[in-house]
Amino acid sequence: MPANPPLNNAIQVRGARVHNLQNVDVDIPHEKLVVFTGVSGSGKSSLVFDTLFAEGRRRYLESLSTYSRQFLNQLERPDVDLLEGLPPTLSVEQSAGSVQPRSTVGTTTEIYDYLRLLYARAGRAHCYQCGKPVEQQSPQAIVDAILSFDDRTKVMLLAPLVKGRKGAHKKVFEQIFREGFVRARVDGELVDVADPPDLQKTRTHNIDVVVDRIVIKEGIAPRLSESVDLALRHGEETCIVLRQVDGEWQEHRFSTRFACASCGISFDELEPRTFSFNSPYGACPKCEGMGHLIPESASKNDEEAPKICDVCNGSRLAPIARSVTVDGVAIHELTAQPISQVHDFILRLLESLHNSSTSIFNTEAAQLAAGGVLDDVESRLRFLMQVGLEYLALDRPTKTLSGGEYQRARLAACLGSGLTGVCYILDEPTIGLHPRDVGRLLESLAELQAQGNSVLVVEHDPEVMARADYMVDVGPGAGQHGGRIIAVGTPQQVAEADTPTGEYLSGRRDTEPTPQRRAAHPETGIVLREVATHNLKQVTLELPLQVLTCITGVSGAGKSSLVIDALIPAVRRKLGQERTRKQTTTSVDGVITGVEQIVRLVQVDQSPIGKTGRSNPATYSGVWNEVRKVFAKTREARIRGYKAGRFSFNSKSGCCETCRGQGVTRIAMNFLPDMYVTCSDCNGARFNPQTLEIHFRDRSVADVLAMSIAEAAVFFENVPKLQKQLTTFVDVGLGYLGLGQSALTLSGGEAQRVKLASELSPTSHGESTLFVLDEPTTGLHPADVEQLLSVLHRLVDSGHTVVVVEHDLDMIRAADWVIDMGPDGGEQGGAIVATGTPEEILKHPDSHTAAALRNSTAPAVN
Repeated sequence: MPANPPLNNAIQVRGARVHNLQNVDVDIPHEKLVVFTGVSGSGKSSLVFDTLFAEGRRRYLESLSTYSRQFLNQLERPDVDLLEGLPPTLSVEQSAGSVQPRSTVGTTTEIYDYLRLLYARAGRAHCYQCGKPVEQQSPQAIVDAILSFDDRTKVMLLAPLVKGRKGAHKKVFEQIFREGFVRARVDGELVDVADPPDLQKTRTHNIDVVVDRIVIKEGIAPRLSESVDLALRHGEETCIVLRQVDGEWQEHRFSTRFACASCGISFDELEPRTFSFNSPYGACPKCEGMGHLIPESASKNDEEAPKICDVCNGSRLAPIARSVTVDGVAIHELTAQPISQVHDFILRLLESLHNSSTSIFNTEAAQLAAGGVLDDVESRLRFLMQVGLEYLALDRPTKTLSGGEYQRARLAACLGSGLTGVCYILDEPTIGLHPRDVGRLLESLAELQAQGNSVLVVEHDPEVMARADYMVDVGPGAGQHGGRIIAVGTPQQVAEADTPTGEYLSGRRDTEPTPQRRAAHPETGIVLREVATHNLKQVTLELPLQVLTCITGVSGAGKSSLVIDALIPAVRRKLGQERTRKQTTTSVDGVITGVEQIVRLVQVDQSPIGKTGRSNPATYSGVWNEVRKVFAKTREARIRGYKAGRFSFNSKSGCCETCRGQGVTRIAMNFLPDMYVTCSDCNGARFNPQTLEIHFRDRSVADVLAMSIAEAAVFFENVPKLQKQLTTFVDVGLGYLGLGQSALTLSGGEAQRVKLASELSPTSHGESTLFVLDEPTTGLHPADVEQLLSVLHRLVDSGHTVVVVEHDLDMIRAADWVIDMGPDGGEQGGAIVATGTPEEILKHPDSHTAAALRNSTAPAVN
């Protein structure tokens, strides 16, 4: 390892040995943008996430209360001799897998919380029946409304005292009793105040005191007027009226604050929770704030089973929340707009706030509320636009975001938090970003750094590396061939190093050019006409066959809408491959031609290869089935009568009884996410002792599971079928992965390449296959991109068609055909800007991709 000069004011790491790290020593400067780079599997994540972040998290947990610390004896310290100068760590990763289904872009960034406060304090309520503005209602108007009930109607008047608050509320009952009231309604049930119920203090409760019980008849008006005044006084200007109709009690709410004069409907005072779809006071009563309904008869696997709620039309909100406007716009209408348009709206409100002659905030309370909220909302929206997410809507469910989009949304929230002295750790924040937008992302990182924070980034993008204050290059290879610091310093210093990263940064090495660009004939390929999905503007796609095609364009230009939401469903339908109703299409049916020229469609996306830790590359690809057969054929296994099923960690006969074949046991932590620790009985081996006694070439089945894919390829070199499968994984740059590595630990790019490797063997039989890949270069060093390109070119040379949605310039330059979309994102996108070879695209004056290609011809670091 080259000398790593000690730094002042730095995080000091000495003797790090996590995973494949080989006794690493490194100093990482504070309050700088530090980029960690290296080939896939070199140990970057082991150093940054599994050492620095893991130790920061451990130290945070140890600072908690004694009660909390009783759970922490199982939390292991990373294998490192010394780690000093580590600030509090915050990891901003790509995975959105653990977010709640109710989570949206607005709630993730906390913008929706500010908007709820704005609408509660400065919004104008309208009647949700007639649409007229809701005005204040006098006590006499309330009395008149009650007197309009039929003669002899039984009526109860109540005053709300507790509304949706946790607690036992004993003092409330004592106060009611002292003031002479006899009954109250508690959570919908009438109770005697002298003998109140014992309420659970951890649950929310509603308590309304019964002020009077009357019968509508002649002469009752004076008593009713006194009772209404009393109820309004105790209920803070709100009273509840229950009237009996056909033996059932119907509830009416009256308020001196809000009421519709035409419809006679009264409304409670607006609060932030009125606009929360996570609260029973703001959520649509039918869909309970989800925005959709799932029929009871729906199949578990039917992805299109949820239907838009016909009451709230997908807005998730109750009628009153949908009827409140600010400058004529309701909150659900605002959050449905792209972030760029919401930003324009907020700027108009700010201008109105500061111009007294045109201000829409006509009360002092509204002006105060708006003044305290609008600046924060504007800054957070600006941060989202800075990181290239201006095309998203605030009501977009978080779980539908890509890994890169989710990470950048969280990054924007971090920018708005104002934290200082923190060590932020990001995992490839440029994922999903067009080169045009990388500069804006770097501005955001610089702003985070300027707030007094350290920013550590695992990244391969040349522009990010060139703009770093300091770089740490890990390598030189993957797995056991990596785990060392091979270069440190400024980008200029690393560019001079004799390393793969240095060679690419300095321009001494470039991605191998395509040996000979194949001729593309789009007019004779697959043609998809007049597509209008999402933001697409009647697009016609002409896709050439038996070539490598790149679909490019800025974020939100419509690439995924065209390929994922239109092309793939249409091709599946023609081939009879549709799996669920969600994957079929009617909008493009009958306007796609040329599909008969292919036999099969393979979509290789970045979704996880499994939903549990039991799934891994070996089980997903079928490699483990072959491994089990090998062990079942050994002499000792045949003597004992062990079949192949015995060597599955999912079988009762072979797995460890304690951990049930998972290798870890779960510790439930009520105040934090669950923790997993190595099983104390099998020490992570997953199998029981009897199964582990069977050996093949002196290795047990657990030893094989612990091998890297590259090691396993050598170990099984005399088992042709296994060796071929494993070599395919090595070819796509996954030799460093563990055979038994949990699917939950794989990045989106790694999961995608696992799927690609799993599909390569079946396609060798001559079937004409259409491969569709979504950003396959995710997580890849330029050296790994070369390796992936070699695999894709071999596929095309075998007669297959490869379509890649991609931003990587090396991948674009190596394509036979490019389809560039845009010109911008969202409503400004949705069109095909240019098509042709990379050389032809390069000459296009209005293409952002062409501009990026032209600007990338010079070395990243001079």
